[in-house]
Amino acid sequence: MNFIGNVLWFIFGGLVSGLAWLFFGLLWCITIVGIPVGLQCFKIAELSFSPFGKEIIYRDSPTSILLNIIWILVSGIPLAVVHVTSGIALCLTIIGIPFGIQSFKLAILSLMPFGAQIVKR
Repeated sequence: MNFIGNVLWFIFGGLVSGLAWLFFGLLWCITIVGIPVGLQCFKIAELSFSPFGKEIIYRDSPTSILLNIIWILVSGIPLAVVHVTSGIALCLTIIGIPFGIQSFKLAILSLMPFGAQIVKR
């Protein structure tokens, strides 16, 4: 079931979402200081291409809290707005509710990507 969900997700929005994460990752990788942030964006882009069957576990540390604050101010808000908007649009139909839930999962992750670990269920 996860495979079918991921294929449908990729066709109906996952491609655009993943490309947005790749774009922000490339922007962050332009500078040497931003490379760790860009690498995190690439990991989340992979999740954004196929979110079904994966879970996010959050672990806080002082470094991740500081990076999350910088991330929210620079890149997190636009990505979160895109994911929330698509989540609301997807939840307007009964069939789209599972996809909307995945979009909301990515919206939370787009605000706090550091200290998050992606694991398969």
